[in-house]
Amino acid sequence: MTGDLRFSWELGGSGWATCRIADGASEWKDIVSYLSDALADTLHAMVGLYGASDVERISFELEPAEARWRLRRRGADVTVDIYRFPDSMTSWDQPDDAGSLSWSTTQPRSVLCHAVMEAAEEVLRTHGEAGYRKKWDAHPFPVAALQDLRRLHRQNDSCRHEECRRVPGT
Repeated sequence: MTGDLRFSWELGGSGWATCRIADGASEWKDIVSYLSDALADTLHAMVGLYGASDVERISFELEPAEARWRLRRRGADVTVDIYRFPDSMTSWDQPDDAGSLSWSTTQPRSVLCHAVMEAAEEVLRTHGEAGYRKKWDAHPFPVAALQDLRRLHRQNDSCRHEECRRVPGT
């Protein structure tokens, strides 16, 4: 486990984004398609880590491959396992471990959720809602999911980052 987690979401051409996650020891990076609402799904999965579920999943369309993230919460920590399937059209009913494990890390939930929240906020600052929609094409920016994650993160995590300790509106 490291405290050096980084997550980024960079919009590329129309309907494509580069997703990166790194933990100081290794990195996973891939080009994600708009065929799924990938950033929204990621934010919803992070929100789910604050609920009763111990496992959340995210599926990224890589055309034709699939990257499936399995997030397993254990106490204050979350294990992120990313599996790759060669064809998303045939992998939807396969168990996670039928794919090849591409990357794995265990991080505090607060660190993981903060990194994802920061990356989504950076996308919004850089492109705005209209710019995001124009570049991502099929889906609007997931404002409500980002707001939910921000609220839950501030309420439940003792985040060390200044922006999380600040009272909203000040």
